[in-house]
Amino acid sequence: MQLALLLLRFLSSRTGKITGIIMIGLPLVLITGCSSLFFYPQKAHWDNPRLKQATYEDLYFQTSDGLALHAWYLKARPEKKGTILFLHGNAENISTHVNNVLWLTDFGYDVFAFDYRGYGKSEGSPTIAGVHADARAALETILGLTQKAGERIIILGQSLGGAIAVHTTANSPHKNRIKTLIIDSAFSDYQVIAREKLALFAVTWIFQYPLAALFADEHSPLKWMKRLAPVPVLILHGAKDTIVPPHHSRMLYDAALAPKDFWLVENAGHVQAFASQEIKARLAEYLQSLE
Repeated sequence: MQLALLLLRFLSSRTGKITGIIMIGLPLVLITGCSSLFFYPQKAHWDNPRLKQATYEDLYFQTSDGLALHAWYLKARPEKKGTILFLHGNAENISTHVNNVLWLTDFGYDVFAFDYRGYGKSEGSPTIAGVHADARAALETILGLTQKAGERIIILGQSLGGAIAVHTTANSPHKNRIKTLIIDSAFSDYQVIAREKLALFAVTWIFQYPLAALFADEHSPLKWMKRLAPVPVLILHGAKDTIVPPHHSRMLYDAALAPKDFWLVENAGHVQAFASQEIKARLAEYLQSLE
């Protein structure tokens, strides 16, 4: 598995080797059942001047299989209105993703942002099942931290994190403590997104169905949307997202039960909705309406 992944990455680093990636690396990785193509972790943290201006706790928590995961517990600047559990996307680590949610502290929300196994300072190596276990552990941790007040929390997931958030919320024994689920730029199904990416290349177009079927899809969000109720769900997607096309969010919205909302954000690409001040203000109003 690791040999296949290394071969794929070696080929992808060489210009003019796209055919080699597709015909050798991708099928080899898929046939070995390697889910690592969904994960691009980075261990080193990037310097973040904006984070230096924030107030936060640097902490670790344990997963059910004994791994130590790293988190930042960002504190609200004005009077606290609530707490948000943030699940980031599939690349890099929280040092590059935190700016997507750091602004929420200015609106009165604590934010618990953590790295999945293998990302940043977290132990282990990522797998599809593993990152879902990480999200469950993070949810248990943040519920413990807010237990004294009996506070209900908000879960916000972006891209892969949105897919993880759906499964985590739907299967949590603590759904009564989840105020709302916010999904930004998520794909609907692991096999569907794999098939769509395979269909982009002439040499794998004919193999898109059998190769995509090699991905396990028991955690795919589309399978779990109906189980979210009665937790309200808000789905956002950039209209110009070319990484995960907006029809994925439409499928998730159609599958969900009420209460639900869908915001298609014009002129936004992948996980770019919160670059808009209008969307930030609209989200703050949405969260306030849940009080």
